[in-house]
Amino acid sequence: MAHERAGTTALPEDLVDLSQLVTAYYSRIPDVSEPSQQVVFGTSGHRGSSLDSAFNEAHIVATTQAIVEYRAAQGITGPLFIGRDTHALSEPAWTTALEVLAANDVDVLVDSGDRYTPTPAVSHAILRYNESGPAAKADGIVVTPSHNPPRDGGFKYNPPHGGPADSDATSIIAARANDLLREGISGIKRVTLAQAFAGSVSRYDFLGTYVDDLPNVVDLDAIRAAGIRIGADPLGGASVDYWDAIAERHNLDLTVVNPLVDGTFRFMTLDTDGKIRMDCSSPNAMASLIAARDRFDISTGNDADSDRHGIVTPDGGLMNPNHYLAVAIDYLFTHRPGWSPTAAVGKTLVSSSMIDRVVAGLGRRLLEVPVGFKWFVPGLLAGELGFGGEESAGASFLRHDGRVWTTDKDGITLALLASEITAVTGSTPSQRYAEFTAKFGDPSYARVDAPATREQKSVLAKLSPDQITATELAGETITATLTEAPGNGAALGGLKVTTESAWFAARPSGTEDVYKIYAESFHGKEHLAEVQAAARELVSSALESS
Repeated sequence: MAHERAGTTALPEDLVDLSQLVTAYYSRIPDVSEPSQQVVFGTSGHRGSSLDSAFNEAHIVATTQAIVEYRAAQGITGPLFIGRDTHALSEPAWTTALEVLAANDVDVLVDSGDRYTPTPAVSHAILRYNESGPAAKADGIVVTPSHNPPRDGGFKYNPPHGGPADSDATSIIAARANDLLREGISGIKRVTLAQAFAGSVSRYDFLGTYVDDLPNVVDLDAIRAAGIRIGADPLGGASVDYWDAIAERHNLDLTVVNPLVDGTFRFMTLDTDGKIRMDCSSPNAMASLIAARDRFDISTGNDADSDRHGIVTPDGGLMNPNHYLAVAIDYLFTHRPGWSPTAAVGKTLVSSSMIDRVVAGLGRRLLEVPVGFKWFVPGLLAGELGFGGEESAGASFLRHDGRVWTTDKDGITLALLASEITAVTGSTPSQRYAEFTAKFGDPSYARVDAPATREQKSVLAKLSPDQITATELAGETITATLTEAPGNGAALGGLKVTTESAWFAARPSGTEDVYKIYAESFHGKEHLAEVQAAARELVSSALESS
C-alpha cells in the first residue's frame, strides 16, 4: 500500500538533519564484525548511511586505499577521474578519497568548477582519455548513492573501460577494504586536502567536454529546428548545471524547472513508501513535474547522479521505463544509419518482453543479460551493441557514427532523445508506444517483494533449473526455466520462468530480507496477479526443497 502522503511535498519532519549526518560520517566507527557495517559493493557500488555506521570516513579511507592497490595490481597508472553528486555525504567522502589518493601519488582529475559531476560525464571522460591510446590508462570514481534517500552515501569504481566495475573487481576491492578496517586504518597514508590540491590533484572540464560533444550522439539540430519545448528537472541532482549549459550552448528551448540544490531535498514529493527518493521513474517522486506536463512538449527528470531518466509527455504523463526503452530502441535502430547493420540490442532479463517483440520486428539480435549495466560494457565498447538498457530507467547508446558514447548509464542523452523522437517523428514517445500496443499487445508489468531470510536468499541465488518441477505457470505451459542469461551465459543470481505470453523473475535483495519478483503478462492485470501468486508458490516450493 502507498504511504498516505505519497506524491505530496516533503514536510520538515521528513528531512534529515544534515549536521547530524555529516558529524556521524566523521565520528562513528564501523564494527566490521557486523555485516551491515562492512563495505559491500552491489550493482552500483557501496551504499549506506553514516547514521547506521554503514557509510563513514573509515569506509571511504579503506575503500579508496583498496582501489589504489587494485589499480596498481592491474597496471592502471593513468589519471583517475572523480566526480560527486549532491547528496550531503558525497562531498565529505569525495574529500576523504582525494586525501588518500593524493597521498598514494595517484594523479586525480576533479571538476574544474568545483561543482557536481553526473555519472555519464565521468564515463565519457574516461573513454575520451583512453581512446587516444595512452600507455597509462585512466579510470574513475563516482561518489553517489544514485536515487537513494538524502541520508545515504555511495561510492563506486569505474575501471578503464568506463563502465561499472564487474564483480571480479568489486569483490577484491571490498574484501581488501574490510581487511583494512579490521587492521585499523591509522596506517593508511593521507595528506590534507590543501596538500592534495598542491600535489597530484588537477582540474578537468567535465561539463564543457561532455556538453560540447552531445551533437555527436543526439540530433540537437532537429530538436532546435522543431522548436521542442523542454522542461528538465534535475531533482536537485548533479545534472543541474548541465541542463543550463545544454540550453545555452545548443540554443534549445529548454527550461530548468527546478534549479535548487539542497542536501535535504526538501523540494521533493515523497515516494510511494513515504520517503524522499530521487527516483525519476516513480510517479510519486515525479509528481511536481507530471503536474506541469502541459507547459512543455517533453518534460524530463534525472536522479541525483543523472544515470537514470524519466520521460513525461503531455498526453501520457510519466512513461513506464520499459515502455520508453522499447520506443527508444525502435527509433534508434531506424534512425542511425551510421551504426553497424549487425549491432544488437541489449536488455536485462527483468525488462519487458515488449522489447523482445520490437527487436524481432526490427530484425535485430537481442542480447539478454543479468541485472546490472556492467554486462553491456563490452558490447558498447566494440560497437556490437547499439543500445543497452535496463528496466530501472538506465540506458546508453552509441554515437551517430557507431562508436561508443558512454559505458555507464546516461540519463541526460536518454532524456534528450525523447525530444529528438518527438521532433523527427511528430509523435511523442507515449503516442509511439500506443502504436506498439496495438501491434504487439498491451503487457502488464510489476515488481513486488516477498520476505526471505538470509539463508533463503543464498539458496535462491544458487538455484538450478532442475529444482523447478512445475510445468505450468498461471495456466500456461512453461517454455523456459532460466538461472543463466541466454545472452552471455552469466548466472542470474536468481530464477526466470517464461511462458508464451508471460514471465516472472525472482532475485534476492542485496540489502533487505526480501526477494524481488518481477512479472509481466500480455493477458492483462488479472493474469499478472495470477503469475505473481504462482511465482511466490513456485519459489517457496523450491526454497523448501533445497
